[in-house]
Amino acid sequence: MTVYFIGAGPGAADLITVRGARTLARCRVCLYAGSLVPRELLAECPPDARLVDTAQLDLDQITAELIAAHEAGHDVARLHSGDPSVFSAVAEQMRRLDAAGVPYDVVPGVPAFAAAAAALKRELTIPTVGQTVILTRVAQQATPMPDGEDLATLGRSGALLVLHLAARYVDRIVAELLPHYGADCPAAVVAMASRPDELVLRGTLDDIAAQVKAAGVVRTAVIVVGRTLAAAQFPDSHLYSPARTRPRVPGSPSTT
Repeated sequence: MTVYFIGAGPGAADLITVRGARTLARCRVCLYAGSLVPRELLAECPPDARLVDTAQLDLDQITAELIAAHEAGHDVARLHSGDPSVFSAVAEQMRRLDAAGVPYDVVPGVPAFAAAAAALKRELTIPTVGQTVILTRVAQQATPMPDGEDLATLGRSGALLVLHLAARYVDRIVAELLPHYGADCPAAVVAMASRPDELVLRGTLDDIAAQVKAAGVVRTAVIVVGRTLAAAQFPDSHLYSPARTRPRVPGSPSTT
């Protein structure tokens, strides 16, 4: 039997992938983060599935549930919000399953930063303006950041920054980024991206902290900072340029 780490998406139940929903539908056991995963997704599970909310469980208890389900001969769905590749804490679960000899697979999901970009109606990479996106967070009461990954260091790149799990520290973030981006740099905060209560705040580094505090945003939000957020004057991408030489696909109509 297999443990499936499934990306549940950013919040809206219909943003789980088709593969994720189909996998969920055949798993007799489902572990899910109750505070983050939409309850509607649990309707995809088999009617007799064992549902385990992991919100109050520690890593040892979660691992024990996964191993017990495997030993009982059941496929297991481990639902994580967003995509398992970013800030999901699946690495330590995988390490323990490896030690226990339990097989697992990963089903990707829609990440929070992608849902935030959709809410903002912005492409995050704009020709000649910005082609790099940095996904990061800040260390406060969480695991310390590695050396060289502090905001002061990352900010020197001038790249678009997407900060997860950081809304309650917005004052500190602004203070650390101002020397590198300037007070007029576009900034946005998207809380509850893709959900009915989604909240979008747009501004600059000069005023975004005040907006966040006035709106009472402290969790389930991403902060986005960078020039591409407001870019309007930029060249068209070379991808669709009429000057680009395109190889003719055999069997396709001629464009000449």
